[in-house]
Amino acid sequence: MVMGPTHAMSGAAAWLIGVGAITATTGYQQSPIELAVYTAVCAGSALLPDLDCSGRVMTNQGGSTVARTFGVVSLFVAECVEKFSLGVYKLTQSKKDGKRRNGHRTFTHTWIFAALIGFGLSALVANFERWTVIVTLFLTLGLAIRGLLAEWARKSGWVLITITTTAVTITAIQNLPTGRGYPLLGVAVGVGCFVHTLGDMITRAGCPVLWPMPIKGERWYEIGLTKSIALRAGGAVETAVLLPALTILTIGAAIWQFPSSRQALEAAYSAVAA
Repeated sequence: MVMGPTHAMSGAAAWLIGVGAITATTGYQQSPIELAVYTAVCAGSALLPDLDCSGRVMTNQGGSTVARTFGVVSLFVAECVEKFSLGVYKLTQSKKDGKRRNGHRTFTHTWIFAALIGFGLSALVANFERWTVIVTLFLTLGLAIRGLLAEWARKSGWVLITITTTAVTITAIQNLPTGRGYPLLGVAVGVGCFVHTLGDMITRAGCPVLWPMPIKGERWYEIGLTKSIALRAGGAVETAVLLPALTILTIGAAIWQFPSSRQALEAAYSAVAA
């Protein structure tokens, strides 16, 4: 729950680095509005797997960052996702998998989920473009605001987040090119979910990314770093080292997207090398 900003920033960094690599190798380049929107979508989607961490719906309390984004509505959705994930866990668990009382870090924290949501969303966009795009942008951009602007979002509350998300979504819809950009929604969401699992894998709890593949007799085997080097979620290393490093990486990757910036950096490198 406390890794919201780190997850969101890792999603933004992943998209910018990926697009930068594609631009460098193929020459394909997103327009500024495409780059901004899909970076935000990937950042927001990097919070999506934690929709399996529900809180108290009736009192609008608790839950993960993503569950609190749109108040009681998102808390209710999180409650449904958590119960569904717990059901999947119970139906597929082996004798060596432990008993669970909730579905957090189960189905939505697998690579199968990331692939299913990515491909599924791409198919929906292809067949029901307009409404799929609107709903996806609204949800993921709201999560991005909640994650990247965590302190502002916490103080402002879900009503202002919802209003801001609506305005940002309308702006994105009006400016995104219709010829090539929308199929990337599924890619951005799938990548965001995948990056989330990588973040959880470096924490002490690990992540069952390879479900349902049996590992040591467990179908929900949590893969991660050894406890001696694993990070504590919300600990000093995450907040003082990992998050600042990801922020610097994201800013650097964003600057690299502009041809003038790349040319200046390349010229500087050549001058130093000479």
